[in-house]
Amino acid sequence: MTSTERPNRRWAQIGLVVLEPKERTARLPDDTKKVPYYVRVRGFLEGEAKVGDTVTIETLIGRRVQGELLHIEPAYGHSFGQPIEELMQAGFEARGLLRSLEEKR
Repeated sequence: MTSTERPNRRWAQIGLVVLEPKERTARLPDDTKKVPYYVRVRGFLEGEAKVGDTVTIETLIGRRVQGELLHIEPAYGHSFGQPIEELMQAGFEARGLLRSLEEKR
């Protein structure tokens, strides 16, 4: 996928445990080191799935991450609403323009 192409996949959010409690540093507060280090990641869903399935997503920077599907087309918690397709496309186009300028240097 080039930086100007928008993948024909759905925007999604997954969750996964990055570190189990025993893998976390001992220098954390006691209540923190008792729980897993859990992250949520957003990206483009690869394939069809339903909430709760283990899936793979591709992030905006091209990283592939596997985890439990939490949301399809999640809203942003800061109240800006649903993702706007035109703005996402503009982001891909801007990255492509920036990349081509870097290549010309």
